[in-house]
Amino acid sequence: MTKPTPPPRLPDLALPPGRRIYFASDFHLGAPDAASSLARERRIVRWLDEAAKDAAAIYLLGDIFDFWFEYRHAIPRGFIRLQGKLAELTDTGLPIIFFTGNHDMWMFDYFTKELGIPILRHPVSQQIGGREFHIGHGDGLGPKDYTYKMLKRVFASPMSQWLFARLHPNLGIGIANRWSRRSRIQNAAADAQYFGEDEWLLIYCRELEKRFHHDYYVFGHRHLPLDVSVAAGSRYVNLGEWVNYCSYGVYDGTDLALQHFEKA
Repeated sequence: MTKPTPPPRLPDLALPPGRRIYFASDFHLGAPDAASSLARERRIVRWLDEAAKDAAAIYLLGDIFDFWFEYRHAIPRGFIRLQGKLAELTDTGLPIIFFTGNHDMWMFDYFTKELGIPILRHPVSQQIGGREFHIGHGDGLGPKDYTYKMLKRVFASPMSQWLFARLHPNLGIGIANRWSRRSRIQNAAADAQYFGEDEWLLIYCRELEKRFHHDYYVFGHRHLPLDVSVAAGSRYVNLGEWVNYCSYGVYDGTDLALQHFEKA
């Protein structure tokens, strides 16, 4: 019998006393319009300032931007407050880890070279403070959603990226922004429904748990804050999003909890 292949791993991360790990995803900066995106960006910067006070590391789990594409000599306009804050934090030595999502999968090396932030494209496992985590954005995992999985393979192909890069940024980014406005992030009602045992990310977690134990499965993408039992001693936490919930996860070495920032 073939031995199951374990997920890719990051090096173990110690958690000093009094320090915490922060997880957030799905900021969708750029949606649904410039004014609300700017207000959200300023709120996110305030959150980063608060988190940095006791953070051992910050994990950003994808769809931070509603659209992102790095041309060789150009990046999308805007989001300078977030980039400046991330640069400030990494300059102090605070580790920040960035996972691509389905809206910002066309990130390449800009954040790594300019901000010192590694870019991860697939879920990984990592021991943090003695607990086992499985972390990723969450798109394309679990059963069904075959149309998206096919589209993701197309968008992730080097040929597709090369062809898009041939478009002038004014045209390419303009087309992509119009496409992104169809994002379901603007249809909160559709994301508010919890599907119970049919939650596809929960199914993915339970299947993986049968082969490799994790204390926590942490994902974004779903847009609904969730904290669900996977098995005995194992939980699936979805971080939600920042257009409606301003939700994030905090691990203090004992427990992983969902919290909300500046949200009544």
